[in-house]
Amino acid sequence: MRPRLVDWTLFALAAFVAASGFAAWLLLDAQAAPLIVIHAVAGLAILIPLAWKFRRVQPRVTQSRAWDWKTPLSVLTAIAAIGSVATGIFWTHAQAPTGYPNGMHLHIVFGLALMALIGLHIALRFKWPTRRDVQGRRDALRWMGMLGFGALLLPVQNAANQALDLPGAQRRFTGSRNAGDDTGPAMPITNWMFDRPTPIDVTTWRLTVHGAVVQPITLQLSDLTQGTPATTLRATLDCTGGWHSTQDWRGVRVGDLLDRTSVQPGAQFVSFISVTGYRWSLPLAEAREALLATHYEDTPLQHWHGAPLRLVAPGRRGFMWVKWLREVVVLTEPDAGQWVKIFTSGLEG
Repeated sequence: MRPRLVDWTLFALAAFVAASGFAAWLLLDAQAAPLIVIHAVAGLAILIPLAWKFRRVQPRVTQSRAWDWKTPLSVLTAIAAIGSVATGIFWTHAQAPTGYPNGMHLHIVFGLALMALIGLHIALRFKWPTRRDVQGRRDALRWMGMLGFGALLLPVQNAANQALDLPGAQRRFTGSRNAGDDTGPAMPITNWMFDRPTPIDVTTWRLTVHGAVVQPITLQLSDLTQGTPATTLRATLDCTGGWHSTQDWRGVRVGDLLDRTSVQPGAQFVSFISVTGYRWSLPLAEAREALLATHYEDTPLQHWHGAPLRLVAPGRRGFMWVKWLREVVVLTEPDAGQWVKIFTSGLEG
């Protein structure tokens, strides 16, 4: 490909990989699964234009006399590109490192850096592709070849994991590692950004259900299952920190709780609010099937797992499973403010 088209191809692939990775966090598992496959294919396809780019700029980079003030930016962009692909492949196979930051975090950081640096690189050397840069059918075949390369390499990766019995063979389709044997009460403890509340006194704690309801209610912990049998739900907590664990959760169905309040016509969403200010909402029909959990695997929730009450949202990523619940709010329209609160929660007071 002509140089300018290679740059724009790299930018387009990097932008798509970043956008698809983020979008997959927001979707239900069934919706996210095919998008994650496409995300991986596009990520592997980047190797082709990256090789073309390196071959073209290598003489300028290895000869210091050819450097200008923009060359260090190109070097940083190359490091981000290599780091993004390498950490993605390494996490896929080795599922390491597992500390903080883990391999998933490193992959995300390199990917975001690559997106920003390629964008800056294009801005500083900005030139729109022209008709001369695009060779019609030949370039279309090259693009198809890039995606075909990624599509062929993906099953090769999976086959290698299985044949060599690598840790990546046990990863979930999201890429998350198995956090143990997937049974029993053992489960990692992770906290979202600034959320570090002190343990909650259950004698003074209350849950308020209000919003677009006929009869708002305020409940003590002992009131949750009053007149309603406790419900057990087996669900997989897939944390955006790169691990997953499947547990039996016990508590009260959100739908049973909402039935006590008589939801008003026009209600569309349910927002779940933490004592830290963190909040997330679900469509009403989905929220009714979710669980407000007090136990998992017959063990009362520990503080760092969200005691006394947390949301269990099957098929949703872990950052939506709101901990330390204090309010359930029925809404008639989407809650755009949650996008601010998830990044500022824990900073108040």
